Amino acid sequence: MKNYLEFEKNIEKLEEKLKNLKDPFQNQGISKVETEKISNIQSEIDQELKKIYQNLNPWEKTQVARHENRPKSNFFIQKLFEDFISLEGDRFYSEDKSVTTGFAKFNNTSVLIIGQEKGEDLNTRIEKNFGMMRPEGYRKSIRLMKLADRFNIPIIIFIDTPGAYPGAGAEERGQAEAIAKSIQCSMEIKVPTISIIIGEGGSGGAIALASSNRVLMFENAIYSVISPEGCATILWKDPSKTLQAAKAMKLSAEDLLKLGIIDGIIKEPIGGAHRNREEILKNVKAALKANLLDLLKMSREEIFLDRKNKFLTIGRQKGFQGKIQNSNNLVMKNKLYYDYLILFKRFKFPIIFILIAILMASLL
Repeated sequence: MKNYLEFEKNIEKLEEKLKNLKDPFQNQGISKVETEKISNIQSEIDQELKKIYQNLNPWEKTQVARHENRPKSNFFIQKLFEDFISLEGDRFYSEDKSVTTGFAKFNNTSVLIIGQEKGEDLNTRIEKNFGMMRPEGYRKSIRLMKLADRFNIPIIIFIDTPGAYPGAGAEERGQAEAIAKSIQCSMEIKVPTISIIIGEGGSGGAIALASSNRVLMFENAIYSVISPEGCATILWKDPSKTLQAAKAMKLSAEDLLKLGIIDGIIKEPIGGAHRNREEILKNVKAALKANLLDLLKMSREEIFLDRKNKFLTIGRQKGFQGKIQNSNNLVMKNKLYYDYLILFKRFKFPIIFILIAILMASLL
């Protein structure tokens, strides 16, 4: 059964009409299929979809990103990778089923896969906690990222979550600390990391696994610090102002690419990823191949510096700091500062003595 969004009512009517034409024996007992009418209606549907999806506003994109028929992480894991071996548990508390993790092969290269999973139906959504990870999920991811780093295995991450789970149990077990540690681990490892936001990229639940060398987004995905509803409620005390909030938050792939938050956009079929799963699969495979090939040319140290410079540069090109011509300067200045600090701590007494002697000599 297809599910239609509010702005797809015309599409729903046309597709219902098309369905009736393709099944001529359903009601009237017509003896032949009217192929010309079918062709015309299909063409009309394609034109209507193109018209609608080329002009989606940020709130409509949010609805597409949350569409229940949208392909989830497990779909891409099953279709894109070979010899997938699932690994579970954080070795501290328990297993978190809202994130699928394991090693597999992509294009004859061993990779670690981490995929936030919302579930396909009511039962699996409850089992997967609607994609909201608990502390044990982040700790499981950290454990496996460190293992991948030890054996020099690239990491591919699929992001799809409304946010980290805010329940009392999760807070008691250190949700904030687990997210912070996950970000720290993501920044410290020296293997290529690619994160793909396939649906919702919500708050710290997403950034915990999106601190990667390359952050890609589906065309109709969203990535933000809070949901539009939450933003509207906090700022205007009116949850109905979701469109105004979504526009202000710059949560669409196009806006985030302009701001330098993400590194690329993966095109979706007209009508969204859920309308043509084969096409989106082909686009994801091509994007992964190109980015992985690019990153595998770098040394471990270059991969680490590439990621560090990427995040140090965010917000500086168009912000208060002015444009930075060479992001390596950030690393060099940082390094020199700490080198001088270490030198001073080690030789502080001789340095102080020399400075006093110079001062006394100048006074005499």
